[in-house]
Amino acid sequence: MAGYLSPTTPRGLAEPLGLSAEELRVLVEQALAEDLGQGDITTRVTVPQGMRARGTFRSKQALVVAGLPVAAAVFQVLDPAIVWEAALEDGAEVQAGATLAVASGSAATLLAGERVALNFLQHLSGIASFARRLKGELAGLKAEFLDTRKTTPGLRSLQKYAVRMGGGQNHRLRLDDGILIKNNHLRLVGGIRAAVENACRNRPPDFHIEVEVTSLAELAEAISAGADGVLLDNMAPDEVRRCVERAGGRVRLEVSGGIDAANIRAYAETGVDYISVGALTHSAPAVDINFGTEPL
Repeated sequence: MAGYLSPTTPRGLAEPLGLSAEELRVLVEQALAEDLGQGDITTRVTVPQGMRARGTFRSKQALVVAGLPVAAAVFQVLDPAIVWEAALEDGAEVQAGATLAVASGSAATLLAGERVALNFLQHLSGIASFARRLKGELAGLKAEFLDTRKTTPGLRSLQKYAVRMGGGQNHRLRLDDGILIKNNHLRLVGGIRAAVENACRNRPPDFHIEVEVTSLAELAEAISAGADGVLLDNMAPDEVRRCVERAGGRVRLEVSGGIDAANIRAYAETGVDYISVGALTHSAPAVDINFGTEPL
């Protein structure tokens, strides 16, 4: 996708997860504090102190794995002595019953971190699995699919990481990653031409300008005003096809609005360059993963 997003996009993606080690630690600590409160009372009153155990993460359905490093971080934050052994890497596609990872050490630590580790792993793997499904729907076509900023607050970097693990591409990570002029900008400044011309005068070096349109007439105005890319918002495939023909390759075309696994191929067949799918991060269902323990 080089040349589509601004060159500043990788700033937040220096680490594979899109988070520094410290940022990941803080996120995990917050999740653990939310779940543990003053401590795991059930384990305290039932499991002998000092007992050691092994816990195994297994898939209970076909899925694409994402989030194993996050699950590992949960146990490492609780107890650095926990031994973590991943059976595969994120991005792997597995069937039901596959072993994903094994954690060994203090039984109390394994039980304290179980739910938080599963929450991260099931959610991120759900996103990756949905992304892989979309990738399959686009087989043989040039269009690439993108996520959006419709993410869970605090989890954006991880959710966008999961999209990549499933085979998708990331749109803007933050508002400073690109210039995307949308309907509210247009209302404030008086329309497409004024907004695009303002952006052309004021943009930082190397930033391309994309503007949202809702009709063929607006597409023509965006192109004549000097936009580099156009976002076709909430159009049916037939209308998108007409826009592709009208644009004639002069601008990059992206489409968004109401797109899911059932209709993404119809949109891709119109010839657009990119398809944005908000459902990737705001509606992907969590997958089913089990964590089972046994004494050592």
